[in-house]
Amino acid sequence: MCGIVGYAGPKNVGDVLIRGLERLEYRGYDSAGVAIRSDDEIYVQKKKGRISDLFQGDLPTESLGIGHTRWATHGKPADKNAHPFLDCQENISIVHNGIIDNFNSIRDELTEKGHEFSSETDSEIIAHLIEENYDGDFLKSFKKTIRELEGSYAVVAIHKGSDELVVARNQSPLVIGIGSGENLVASDAPALLDYTKNIKYLQDGDIARITNQEVEIWDEDNTLVERETKRLNWDVEDAEKGGYEHFMLKEIFEQPKAIHDSLLGRLNNFEDVDFSKYDVDSVQFIACGTSAHAGYVGRYIFEKIAKVPCTVEVSSEYRYTSSSESSPFTIFFSQSGETLDTVAAAREANRRGCDTLAVTNVLDSSITREVDEVIYTQAGPEIGVAATKTFTTQVIILYLLAIELGLARGVLSKDEAENYKDELRTLPRKVERILDDKERIKKKTKRLAEAEDIFFVGRNINYPVALEGALKLKEIAYIHAAGYPAGELKHGPFALLTEETPVIALAVRDQTFEKMLGNIGEIAARDSPVFVVGDENKELKKLADERYFIPKVPPLFSPILMNVVLQLTAYYTAYRLDRDIDKPRNLAKSVTVE
Repeated sequence: MCGIVGYAGPKNVGDVLIRGLERLEYRGYDSAGVAIRSDDEIYVQKKKGRISDLFQGDLPTESLGIGHTRWATHGKPADKNAHPFLDCQENISIVHNGIIDNFNSIRDELTEKGHEFSSETDSEIIAHLIEENYDGDFLKSFKKTIRELEGSYAVVAIHKGSDELVVARNQSPLVIGIGSGENLVASDAPALLDYTKNIKYLQDGDIARITNQEVEIWDEDNTLVERETKRLNWDVEDAEKGGYEHFMLKEIFEQPKAIHDSLLGRLNNFEDVDFSKYDVDSVQFIACGTSAHAGYVGRYIFEKIAKVPCTVEVSSEYRYTSSSESSPFTIFFSQSGETLDTVAAAREANRRGCDTLAVTNVLDSSITREVDEVIYTQAGPEIGVAATKTFTTQVIILYLLAIELGLARGVLSKDEAENYKDELRTLPRKVERILDDKERIKKKTKRLAEAEDIFFVGRNINYPVALEGALKLKEIAYIHAAGYPAGELKHGPFALLTEETPVIALAVRDQTFEKMLGNIGEIAARDSPVFVVGDENKELKKLADERYFIPKVPPLFSPILMNVVLQLTAYYTAYRLDRDIDKPRNLAKSVTVE
């Protein structure tokens, strides 16, 4: 989950590295550092803390360097555990993202040979192993070292006597930016947008040599290969705050456009997936975190529209479940396309003989090479660690997929499909109406910011929205929150309700509405403050201490609107508490370790 950047070219390398690290800080912010080849030596500056606090004075301007922003795995956040690392002779420096499974045995062997280690990390052994293997040919020694590593890694290394970056990737993302008289490498494309939109995506097992003039790539069989250059459709402005105080707020407000872009060209002519090729009699959704909550919403959407039974699995658990004889059509969700547990789950689904589809936001990401079909959301870059556009655009894609599957299975008429599509067309404007009302939502968060525990409850399709609302509050406000099906409170959680325990209830006029009214009444009878989000209703007005009524929408489409309200609620609650909203403690954006 760490962020890596490397540069070879004529620009001020210190400036390029710092700019790239700032773009990648959402991947980890426990510590940061740079290594720059300068006057036939390697200059290193690194420290625990945020990038903005680290770099004092001028950095060397030479034309080759690497940088790293860390999310701690092996070794606590500390100066000594910050990257980059040097070998014993300070000839070689490396940065690493991932986990080296066999680092203990390698470290023991290197220690016996006289190598001295300065950190608690698994990463440092890479620099020393390159040193041990070095015979005058830097690339050759790097390749030999990489073949000895077990685990996940994206590695970039430099040598004080070489003008090249050497890099390797296995199960951790790494992309190369192709410039004019300069080339770059990074964990993620936003770090490259200031310099190029032309990207080569490395594949697992790839090793590359990068100079300011050329890029060479070898695959896992050590065969020289050509990876296709892709053109990003993101702009630099997409990765900037654009006047908003936080990326999260900017991305919440970008959702009407993200919905529009994800629908664009697909409502009248959906060509992303041809369901007629598949015999779909059941569907399973597999994902982590916010994406898993989108999958839970998708279950209700598919069972309603496509009339097909669905299950939802958490990626990290699916990999270790027993394989059954059934092979459901399997849909994976990953914003980055690099979530290690989800990529591994896709491999497992293939082994089980499932037809597979990935829904992701990142072109040519790892998961796209593990599945039969890919559909891209059009959310643009999402920098804030707490996912917002991710959930919204994934659910939009689920509506489209359910409609197409329903048509393919003959359980949905064309008229019904057009009615659903008409509702989708209205969602951007309805989300804008909620965003325009942000100040009213903000005012309702004062009491929430004073709470230590908050419950979220919903029924039917909005139960997963309750889960997502609770997750957002935990992530950025650091308030303990839990989501429940509303009918389940009396099976235990009622014991925790007091007048100091707010409950946010999601209520729309579906088949569960009367039962939901009863549940809210039960909560109010325990003197817990009730915050209602949902359809306008006289009874809800009587029961609720605070209320926010969403624009009129069929219940099936209410999760999009309900969730935007909960995103703003979490944001303004965290804002009142002066939390570091874009960089919540202990978290990082793209989870590329197990």
